[in-house]
Amino acid sequence: MPTDHASGHTAGPTTGHDLRHHGDSEVRDDGAELVDLAVNVRSDTPPAWLREHIAGSLGSLAAYPDGRAARAAVAARHGLPVRRVLLTAGAAEAFVLLARALKVRRPVVVHPQFTEPEAALRDAGRTVDRVLLREEDGFRLDPAAVPEDADLVVIGNPTNPTSVLHPAETIRRLARVGRTLVVDEAFMDAVPGEREALAGRTDVPGLVVLRSLTKTWGLAGLRIGYVLAAPETIEELERAQPLWPVSTPALAAAEACVSPRALAEAAHAAHRVAADRAHLVAGLEEFATDGVRVVGPADGPFVLVRLPRAAAVRRHLRNLGFAVRRGDTFPGLDEEWLRLAVRDRATVNRFLQALDQALALTRA
Repeated sequence: MPTDHASGHTAGPTTGHDLRHHGDSEVRDDGAELVDLAVNVRSDTPPAWLREHIAGSLGSLAAYPDGRAARAAVAARHGLPVRRVLLTAGAAEAFVLLARALKVRRPVVVHPQFTEPEAALRDAGRTVDRVLLREEDGFRLDPAAVPEDADLVVIGNPTNPTSVLHPAETIRRLARVGRTLVVDEAFMDAVPGEREALAGRTDVPGLVVLRSLTKTWGLAGLRIGYVLAAPETIEELERAQPLWPVSTPALAAAEACVSPRALAEAAHAAHRVAADRAHLVAGLEEFATDGVRVVGPADGPFVLVRLPRAAAVRRHLRNLGFAVRRGDTFPGLDEEWLRLAVRDRATVNRFLQALDQALALTRA
């Protein structure tokens, strides 16, 4: 069992969390017809031009995938040499490669955050320590809370599910010679200006940055992401990869999604998401008298909400046609938490009406 630390102090044995539960579980089977606020993929994606570009690659399926052009495009997007880039079948594959390839003694995962890094480490036979960020601190990172002898540290930025954007300088303070610092930036392109990003930095020892192209572009079914790291780390991870791990359509998507056109569209979408998120947060704050509290400031395309009897509210919301993400599968959270994906204003307004009804039904 992993050990939990809060502000650097041992917090005793961990409680069980379903680390393999993800937002898509909320919309499978009987949830397929629900309005989806559970999955953090931008709605109305992929755009038509991207679908057409991917479809155009299908004529090349007889040949084995050749990732050189896509890898070079990603490297150019971040101003890095190609040897610092590895393409992966989604960011989730990168976590598995890190767990299998790197020889570490004391891995630490900073929670609450995406649970796949810890799950992959545990599957690889590692004993994982947890640093639990606290609600009373706004789920903000204190670098001193991370054990000094940790030789692998994993943190998300902006963090799923808290939507907290940690200052790049704060995260950089976690870097040490002899330590691998993994920063999951899967949602960074949803932050206007990508402020606080570490992608592209080569002056931080042991830095490994993960990026996903599935969230902003709606490509979760295609599986495409990448790793940015020192060449020797990339070589270790590449040796752990199977041959031809990224399909030809996914490579076509990667090249397209880092093009100047795509970057401009993503930047525009980030500003739109920020406006829609502000509308959602303002609406949620109207329920403060019902005990609803929003973690803020939120900077991701989702918000984390605490409310009494959240499990019952979530069930009522399903009956009213809305799927939301339960929070109790994230270490550091319990059954009073829900995560809500940001949607357009019309969808948010309908959701807020449903939440009003769900809260009334819970009080009854």
